Amino acid sequence: MIGLARKPALLVLEDGRTFRGYQYGAEGETFGEAVFTTGMTGYQETLTDPSYHRQVVVMTAPHVGNTGVNDEDPESRRIWVAGYVVRDPARLPSNWRAKRTLDEELVAYGVVGICGIDTRALTRHLRERGAMRVGVSSVETDPDALAERVLASPSMVGADLAREVTTPEPYVVPAQGEKRFTVAALDLGIKAMTPYRMAERGMEVHVLPATSTAEDLLAVDPDGVFFSNGPGDPATADYAVEAMRGVLDAGKPVFGICFGNQILGRALGFGTYKLKYGHRGINQPVMDRATAKVEITAHNHGFAVDAPLDKVAETPYGRVEVSHVCLNDDVVEGLRCLDVPAFSVQYHPEAAAGPHDAAYLFDRFAELMKGGR
Repeated sequence: MIGLARKPALLVLEDGRTFRGYQYGAEGETFGEAVFTTGMTGYQETLTDPSYHRQVVVMTAPHVGNTGVNDEDPESRRIWVAGYVVRDPARLPSNWRAKRTLDEELVAYGVVGICGIDTRALTRHLRERGAMRVGVSSVETDPDALAERVLASPSMVGADLAREVTTPEPYVVPAQGEKRFTVAALDLGIKAMTPYRMAERGMEVHVLPATSTAEDLLAVDPDGVFFSNGPGDPATADYAVEAMRGVLDAGKPVFGICFGNQILGRALGFGTYKLKYGHRGINQPVMDRATAKVEITAHNHGFAVDAPLDKVAETPYGRVEVSHVCLNDDVVEGLRCLDVPAFSVQYHPEAAAGPHDAAYLFDRFAELMKGGR
């Protein structure tokens, strides 16, 4: 049924594994890193998350597009994924907020996709072999020719992408109700819901471009500084690391999420490394080691911080402990500084899309700023 009104399409991984399906979204050809996400819903938030820049996203849920696309849920100004892979696209969306079909939205943003393939087999392959480069094409019929172009495409390792997705100009998200705090937020690929969650708690958020210096951030006269999520290899973001160190030197309270967690880790002297296939989706179990409480959390990261799980580490900024850990693979999911006012997590507490288990972290940031006054 899928192929009756769709052109044939081709997906080729860098190790030569090939899948044949049908065009979904824009006609053409695209390259990126093949990754899978385990969320069964929230595809609109996924597509518009800047952290997915230059990645070809494979949806593990078999039915995608059922609720169409609306104008309320985008997390940024555009779709960022490099390509999109689904098994069974909805033929007719059904939701009272829907304005367009997902297929129409992909076409509007020029996103090349493929449907009608065995996404379960593709996911198992990526889980066993790891995330890798991929090409998707509805204009190429020769797998060998497409494979050559895949191998010539850039790797995610060494990719400096935060500067490609950040806001070009500073902007302000006003506090809702009474203003309690001023926050300077470094936009490394921030999602719209994140400053909104802070604004809900009386924070006026000044969002600054990724290459802003510590002086730029401190010029806002903030009560605290936030470092956002974002795409790419944290080992390339020396500019953000220097900004983080400047803020830590100034003694300002710091909260980082996802890429911001990795930037804090690097500023403290820890290394980062690429995960085999990463964590993506809205159902990842994480333990808060202070309380032993398990949270179901939203993730989107392919890199992680290399910090010791079995001891408190000594750093140039004092003692630091791993505050959260992933229960699937023991990956570091959070850092807490014991001698300076800074903490971070590797996941997305803004819950767009995703569970609300981690919303308390914004309250923790507020308490940290209150204590810093």
